[in-house]
Amino acid sequence: MTSNPSDPKTQAEIRLPTQELRNDIPFYTKVLGMRMDMIYPADDPRVAVFSGHGLRLRIEKDAPEAAGTLRILTSDPDAFADGQRALTAPNGTRIEIEDLNPPLVMPDTVHSFVVRRLKDQAPWIIGRAGMHYRDLVPDRLGGSIIASHIRIPDGGPVPDMVHFHKVGFQLIFCIHGWVDVVYEDQGEKMRLTAGDCFIQPPEIRHRVLEASDNVQVIEIGVPAEHVTEIDHLMDLPTPHYRPDREWQGQRFVYNQAKDAEWVPFRLPGYVCRDTTIAQNTKGVAGVQVVRRGEGNPQWASHDTDIHFTFVMNGEVTLEGEGRDPYRLEQGDAFVIPPAMRTRLSDPSHDVELLEVTLPGTFNTTLGQD
Repeated sequence: MTSNPSDPKTQAEIRLPTQELRNDIPFYTKVLGMRMDMIYPADDPRVAVFSGHGLRLRIEKDAPEAAGTLRILTSDPDAFADGQRALTAPNGTRIEIEDLNPPLVMPDTVHSFVVRRLKDQAPWIIGRAGMHYRDLVPDRLGGSIIASHIRIPDGGPVPDMVHFHKVGFQLIFCIHGWVDVVYEDQGEKMRLTAGDCFIQPPEIRHRVLEASDNVQVIEIGVPAEHVTEIDHLMDLPTPHYRPDREWQGQRFVYNQAKDAEWVPFRLPGYVCRDTTIAQNTKGVAGVQVVRRGEGNPQWASHDTDIHFTFVMNGEVTLEGEGRDPYRLEQGDAFVIPPAMRTRLSDPSHDVELLEVTLPGTFNTTLGQD
């Protein structure tokens, strides 16, 4: 039998020690604003139970546990406990007062030239909901980006819950198989197949429902360390269909490969299809799918902050000024720092690249061979 966390017939409490209960009562009630629900025995109290802020505490004289740390998250830390951010209760418990919804911090990018090869056998790590993760940018450019190659080896229902991410930008691009996902205010479930992508605006609620055997996606998140929260109250799909809704200035995007229009790429020798992500994020990021075109590849440099590329199919040689060339193949990835001259030469006829840039609008300078 599975317990119900909201069952009023069941309560959980955390026990903390004290040496003198009478000193703790005014601190937990007046300073922390909790309510005393129980105290006993009457003639010489040894136990008091306090509740508040979603927590139930049992303060017990000579309890064997350590005093521990209590974190209180509030929308107005300056108005709580006279603005103190760190306190120590009479029983020794440390109290930390933090912002309930801290602002998203975007670290400065630590630029570097990164090449990550599949054949280097970077480890696959089992992450959330049983999915396997391979890190494509190990140094994460100083914490500014995380790029993951994600796979679900065994198809079927995915043990996921309605959740959201506190991010500045997030892309899901399918490179193999298919996955069904449902999103807040976007109607019924959607199937992402190879070549398709979603942009998940900040804090949009969603849930992964089902996947094919060996589905594989590339996930890009900014910044690298971001919080995933479970929403226990929302059911998906939601009753309202609002495709034009914005989350922190960004719209949800479902871009399908079957609708692609191929146009000349900014680099000679290649063509591309735009995923409309630059338009729908108001320039926060850009995502292009790139294939071999007419003409000869040229040396070029760019001025965008983050420039990430994943080789989805075929082969290409990455030449970098002052570097040995890399012959890249399916599953490899690279990051080019601003102002570095590079050339994507000798592409195979079936080469296909996924390029992600932040911001989405930037300048490219073509050089001479």
